[in-house]
Amino acid sequence: MLRAATLALGVLPFAGCAPVPAFDGTFRPVYQGIETSLLDGDLVRFRVAMQGARDLSDVEKYAECAAAQYALIRGYGFARHVRTTVDERAGIWRADAVYTISPAIPRGLSTIDAEVTVADCGASGIPTV
Repeated sequence: MLRAATLALGVLPFAGCAPVPAFDGTFRPVYQGIETSLLDGDLVRFRVAMQGARDLSDVEKYAECAAAQYALIRGYGFARHVRTTVDERAGIWRADAVYTISPAIPRGLSTIDAEVTVADCGASGIPTV
């Protein structure tokens, strides 16, 4: 009974919101945009939103793809993850992530090779900045 109610909610239009389709096991993400803010020098904040994420790792990857592309746009080859917070409401996942960008491999464990990451994101169908 609960499942039927959930499916019915997935097709009802809400004011200002597109209906969220019921999950049928197929991964069909809908990427809803990237907002970028330069915080200070090499510190950059990315806010992303998507529907259809399987879990928080999908929206974290979306933010990582944005950070990698941003690093390349700025002429840098690397990024380092600082922090990410993720929230999910009504099927819309949002991440608020902060990265540093740099021309050389930064110190730390969460480093990203921007060119490799952007290529992987493209192959996976994940949009970037």
